[in-house]
Amino acid sequence: MGLPQLLLFLNLNSPLVKITHEWTVRGSDLRKAVNTMEEQSDRSSKRKVVAVVGGGLVGALNACFFAKRGFDVEVFESREDIRQAKVVKGRSINLALSHRGRQALKHVGMEEKIVSKGIPMHARMIHSLSGKQSPIPYGKKGQFILSVDRANLNKELLTEAETYSNTKLNFDHKLQDWNAETGLMTFVRCDGSKQQIEADLIVGCDGAFSAIRKQFLRRSRFNYSQTYIPHGYMELTMPPINGEFAMKPNYLHIWPRNTFMMIALPNLDKTFTCTLFMPFEEFEKITTGDEVIEFFQKYFPDAIPLIGVDALKKDYFRLPGQAMVSVKCSPYHIGNKCVLMGDAAHAVVPFYGQGMNAGFEDCIVLDEIMDKFNDDFSAVLPEYTRVRVPDDHAIADLAMYNYIEMRAHVNSKWFLFRKYVDNFLHLLMPKKIIPLYTMVTFTRTRYHKAVERWHWQDKVRLSLYPVSVQTFYIFRHISHLEDFNSVIQSLLKSQYYHQPA
Repeated sequence: MGLPQLLLFLNLNSPLVKITHEWTVRGSDLRKAVNTMEEQSDRSSKRKVVAVVGGGLVGALNACFFAKRGFDVEVFESREDIRQAKVVKGRSINLALSHRGRQALKHVGMEEKIVSKGIPMHARMIHSLSGKQSPIPYGKKGQFILSVDRANLNKELLTEAETYSNTKLNFDHKLQDWNAETGLMTFVRCDGSKQQIEADLIVGCDGAFSAIRKQFLRRSRFNYSQTYIPHGYMELTMPPINGEFAMKPNYLHIWPRNTFMMIALPNLDKTFTCTLFMPFEEFEKITTGDEVIEFFQKYFPDAIPLIGVDALKKDYFRLPGQAMVSVKCSPYHIGNKCVLMGDAAHAVVPFYGQGMNAGFEDCIVLDEIMDKFNDDFSAVLPEYTRVRVPDDHAIADLAMYNYIEMRAHVNSKWFLFRKYVDNFLHLLMPKKIIPLYTMVTFTRTRYHKAVERWHWQDKVRLSLYPVSVQTFYIFRHISHLEDFNSVIQSLLKSQYYHQPA
């Protein structure tokens, strides 16, 4: 006899029936509760998948950040694994690692390793036409930026990402298409075969010409602009002399020539990577090896014996001048499925040394917001856009401005005097007056806040200029920039400037 028949047979109001009915209801509730717990357990045990598109510097670092948070991370890079490549393709401009980038590396335990493979640069070393060298310090004693090799840094970050068991690196995978609603992505391998993956979050770290960003361009209310500057760049190598650096290594060397310039950063192999920045039409005017030497004799005579006549004639024509682009866009996200980071969101020209540092700081900012919103992408991504867009636009503008400063202003006596005034006021009022370069390079002050403070400090300086100008007139009769520099350096050296060993 089944339970229904038994209940009909017995008096429905009897205690036995009531107890049996209560047990039946409780048993049903218990089964529902168990089933619910099992479903929740299945959902929680299935970790969210984060697909990082782009295995460059920011992509590889981002993989470490997400893996550390416990996500399943898939990195997709269109190129081959640069750790196995015979020739590393892509940009090779040396990088200047500073505070923002170091803080990001520190978060994933990589700071010491990367810093140990960098060369400290305590100051700019200005090369005049006469060959006179004059240092301009970056900051206070002990403050410096690091010259690091782009390819080596990328390799180290990829290797670090691979140490996480929840991270997989996929090379030779070119993004063909992706869906912003479902997170479904299609990649084409080098053999023509295709692979699909569905991700909970897509992170576009695929550079200034981002394939991920193309999907953003199809959507309304997405703002985008790109600007190519009229200057290109060309890289030359300055070899060691008798096994040692050809110039003092703890400086960023600059040959400012008003409308163009050359810089040189030291490498661990005792070479310098020299980068010539110049209008494209100037590059195109030089068509023969003899014209190269004639040009260098006119503008960079002290560099000729250091680089070598034959090397100059050969390297100048190895590649044409390369273009530089600045990219701004907004917003950085689509719904709760995709976010742009690094150059994909904000490519900048290289003149403030903040392109990589800003990209690395993106990783910290997103991580901090993830903490705040408990990994809820629907809240995290809009907040990331709100916080980060004004800062990235500010550093893009500053990078443009700094090119003018590097190639022209550093030759000005007035610029050097203002530099002295800034540093002197900072020494007197370290919390009130902070040089713009110090805020950008040696702190994590938000970029747009640094610009706002810079403008406010300009007003403060203007109020002090009547006194400052009187002091400046003391120096105006100094006829040579080199003499003026020596006066400025003697004023700075005791309190502000640390001469590298």
